[in-house]
Amino acid sequence: QVPLVESGGGLVQAGGSLRLSCDASGTIFRINPMGWFRQAPGKQRELVASITTGGRTDYVDAVQGRFTISRDNAKNAVYLQMSSLKPEDTAVYYCNALLAGGPYSYWGQGTQVTVSS
Repeated sequence: QVPLVESGGGLVQAGGSLRLSCDASGTIFRINPMGWFRQAPGKQRELVASITTGGRTDYVDAVQGRFTISRDNAKNAVYLQMSSLKPEDTAVYYCNALLAGGPYSYWGQGTQVTVSS
């Protein structure tokens, strides 16, 4: 079974919404904070949202107020609700566990989000 599978991306017009899902099977994902990362062409991967096992969330300024991260531990799932999307949100989005030393070493295939102006 693949540990991390992201889905829900697509092409959307600016101002639109998308909901990303992450199927995160495995204990390491269930007992650690989880995050959504994104990587735009020519740029480094960046963490945009995180959630603790208790549900506390944090966001980078660029997505604050527009993105909402959530998790369902019973379903081994993490979600990212994105609204008021902007062209600069265009990127491949990944989820991963946030360990003490950084993200877990395994990365899924990601899901492409493209926002047209």
